[in-house]
Amino acid sequence: MPKKRPDPLHLSEQLCFSLYSAVHALNRTYRPLLQDMGITYPQYLVMLVLWEEEGLMVKELGARLHLDSGTLTPLLKRLEAAGLVVRTRDAQDERQVRIGLTAQGRALRAQAECVPQALLEASGITLGELQALKGQILRLRDALNARLEPE
Repeated sequence: MPKKRPDPLHLSEQLCFSLYSAVHALNRTYRPLLQDMGITYPQYLVMLVLWEEEGLMVKELGARLHLDSGTLTPLLKRLEAAGLVVRTRDAQDERQVRIGLTAQGRALRAQAECVPQALLEASGITLGELQALKGQILRLRDALNARLEPE
């Protein structure tokens, strides 16, 4: 008897749903870790970039995070209100805003150092498997973005 072909429109066959539900599980895993730090997952992403390179323009930060300024600006305002970042007008171009870390924002990095290990442990897979999966997801993202970008 021939094997029944899966229905391509069945929810369980959708790559988008697999990614969506995995991201939802990731967010639920991150929530208690970040709650102790007083930040949300999107704010954590902003802080990760700023811990790598401080003093970025909002536009540069948005490009690194794949976020537009309409999404990024409220995040930055909340981080500033929490005392983690400062927003200052660029000396050469007053229209541009630079984002810097406060002493409190820099100090938060030490508290965040346990987050990657906690996520690895929660995932139940090895570091090598996690890195390979990340590589595949990035290739997928880049391929999809390449098809969407205007020539």
